[in-house]
Amino acid sequence: MASELAPLPEPLQLADALALASPELPALRLAAAERDASAASLTEAQSLTGFQVSAEGRLQVIEPSSLALNRDRNDSSARVALRKRLYDFGYSEALEEAARLAGDGSEWRELSARQSARLEIMRSFFDVVLADLQFARDNEAMAGAFIDADRARDRHELQRISDVALLELEAAYQQALRLRMETQSMQRLARSRLAIAMGRPGELVATVVPPAPPDLSRPVPEFELLLEDVLANNPLRKALKADVESARAELSAARNSFGPVVSGEVEAAAYERKTNSTHPFTAALVLEVPLFSGGADDAAVAAARARLQGSQARLAMHDNKLREQVLETWLQLDNLRVTLKGLGVRGEYRELYLDRSRALYELEVKTDLGDAMTEISALRLDEARAQFDWQMAQARIKALAGRLLMEER
Repeated sequence: MASELAPLPEPLQLADALALASPELPALRLAAAERDASAASLTEAQSLTGFQVSAEGRLQVIEPSSLALNRDRNDSSARVALRKRLYDFGYSEALEEAARLAGDGSEWRELSARQSARLEIMRSFFDVVLADLQFARDNEAMAGAFIDADRARDRHELQRISDVALLELEAAYQQALRLRMETQSMQRLARSRLAIAMGRPGELVATVVPPAPPDLSRPVPEFELLLEDVLANNPLRKALKADVESARAELSAARNSFGPVVSGEVEAAAYERKTNSTHPFTAALVLEVPLFSGGADDAAVAAARARLQGSQARLAMHDNKLREQVLETWLQLDNLRVTLKGLGVRGEYRELYLDRSRALYELEVKTDLGDAMTEISALRLDEARAQFDWQMAQARIKALAGRLLMEER
């Protein structure tokens, strides 16, 4: 399926990762399958009150009764019957309503699945950028440790440092080298996860373009407004509400599932052997009244009531979870704003410190230029991590309110 998609550009931007993701992601296919199953259930419920046509052909040989005037032994016949349920005291209507509401729920679940897939692609893309920045930091640290160990070997040969001091620096270099190798592996792993999140396993991009820093000037809405918006528009909550109403309709259907049924029947027949009781055309109004179900009606009602109670409990649990998620994300945005401002001040300090270290290095004065460069790489990693957390938090808020994919709906 991935071979039918347009190739991934190099370098890859976040917009490309979102636009070029496969539409055949397993989670999306599952949601679509559940939607189709709901549509089939609705069609099945609607067929209950539709016209039913049947044909019957019978090849039959009989031994006529001694009292029969027609002594023909060929009693073959052909019938065409049309039947329609006319009234069942609300059973079919409730069953159809339950199926329709279940279909509405599957539509909202499909939207939720699409939003989750988009969030997963965003997170995976950011992880690739972070893995690259982490590799740059650890590579800087490894290079500095290598220079320190190499110089220590020269001084050790001149007997200017001890064996212990040399081994300490060698151990530090080996540790830095190990960390660099680990982060290099994380680069490939992050790219593999991005490819899987996009539904294009095996298509590992070489280079990604970090997204622009977020705009921190826009105020974050108050918690109460965010919560009100999410509770009103959350797709999964709408699906669970549809489940509650569907279960309520199922309970109504269960209460009438063993009730009277009025049907209309029309039949046309042709007989090889005609008698006084063979009619070429009949029309009838049929009333069926179940007299005893053996407890099946009570069991159906109890099961439907249990489903209703379960769906109501799931809705209440989801509401509590939404309140927790909105509060957690709202607080995270508030904290991240402070964190990003602090990282900006730290960045100004580190840039000045790096310029000072570089100047001393050029003057061949002992300096910590390697450490300063490593700190700059670490700062860039921390800034990117905080910026991506901000963007993910904003995206989660949109997803919780059902607006992350609004432009696609």
